[in-house]
Amino acid sequence: MQKQTASSRVAVYYELTKPKIWYLLVFTAFGAALTASNIYNIPISIETWALMLFSVASGSAAANTLTNYHDRDIDAIMERTKDRPLPSKRIYPAVKARNFGLALAGISLVLAFAISFTTTLEQGIWATIFIAFALVNNIIVYSYILKRNSRTNIILGGLCGGSPPMIGWVAVSMSDLWTMGLAMAGLVFIWIPMHIWALTLHFKEDYNKVNVPMLTAVQSEKTSARAIALSTVVMVLFSIAPFFITTESGEDMVGDVYLWTAIASGALMLGLSVWVTVKPMEKAAWTLFKFSSPYLAVLFIALMVDSAL
Repeated sequence: MQKQTASSRVAVYYELTKPKIWYLLVFTAFGAALTASNIYNIPISIETWALMLFSVASGSAAANTLTNYHDRDIDAIMERTKDRPLPSKRIYPAVKARNFGLALAGISLVLAFAISFTTTLEQGIWATIFIAFALVNNIIVYSYILKRNSRTNIILGGLCGGSPPMIGWVAVSMSDLWTMGLAMAGLVFIWIPMHIWALTLHFKEDYNKVNVPMLTAVQSEKTSARAIALSTVVMVLFSIAPFFITTESGEDMVGDVYLWTAIASGALMLGLSVWVTVKPMEKAAWTLFKFSSPYLAVLFIALMVDSAL
């Protein structure tokens, strides 16, 4: 019986970290690392893989846990979130969640710096900087400062989404970090507003109930749909950027496989955003939201495959 209780407790804390979110972020770090490894023909040791992936996983889980801790008051009111571990009191008192999140944050920073011992000190330092930036941006800037005060909260608050690809890239090489590495980070950063705005349009009544001024919750459905469509257009146009980036020696980073994948998947996203614009209703927004995560994953898969060819 005790074993079952312990297992249930682990499951609740696992749920607290919002695994569906950090799965995707870890995948972008994996994709960036493998892409860099393929481009520069640099093998990645098992130790580096482990440190990089677990640092991103624990850092993302820490951010989700600590934002859940901060938002527990409004989560208890919103229909979509009232059954989360903190508002449902499956974790009580709430300070346990805060301490768990802080521990995860500490672990993520230690693991990121430990990359220094399997690569170089410079790479480990940059990985640590990117983890620290992501934690501060997501927890302090987004959750504590912007989320309840600004309708454009997710724009500056979404900068943290670009950190996992940067960590994946820097764990392999410092070369072209601020061109191709930054472009991969940009794919995630520019994807985030469309993804979140589609979600909040679907659940706008929930957000209005707790006075959280997400753009697509406080604007009219027509204005919200236009914002989603515009962000989708920007995202699709930016997704072509990696095709035009070359290495320091002048060689193409990626080729036609990535280009046509970006064009085809982008056309689907544009079509869905047009649907949201023409019929700005919850069903259309929810469909766009559901397609957005696979879309980002497909782009990173295409980068990995193309760089390997």
